[in-house]
Amino acid sequence: MLELKAPMLRKLYQDWDSRRRGRELPSRADFDPLDIKYCIGNLSLIDVAYDPLRFHFRIHASNEAQGMGYDLTGKDLDAMPDLEFRQMAADHYAEAIRTRLPVARYRDRQITGQRVWHCEALVLPLSADGKIVNMLMSGFVWF
Repeated sequence: MLELKAPMLRKLYQDWDSRRRGRELPSRADFDPLDIKYCIGNLSLIDVAYDPLRFHFRIHASNEAQGMGYDLTGKDLDAMPDLEFRQMAADHYAEAIRTRLPVARYRDRQITGQRVWHCEALVLPLSADGKIVNMLMSGFVWF
């Protein structure tokens, strides 16, 4: 199991893992929003497109959006105004796609162009066909 500081993210990881049911990756359809209501305000769903690799926020976590000062729901990651954080997020997402594994990042007072980050993020890959990562589920917690 990943080392996660936030109990909510540990539970989200366990829910992702249990929904694999022997498969490499679960799909978005394996998750009922009612079953993960404990993290709804901290959960983003990000569509993945290829050639070139792009990320589109189907849902941007409302608690994350409030803390950041902007909502990316319905927008591409490229709309994120903090260029340094945008690159950190893109690298985090790309690693989850490349490894096909959950990837966690803890940021302890990391400074970017627009703010100081003290947070933990967990990115979980999802696949509708069991082969291609077509969506990411991201849990985010401020400290």
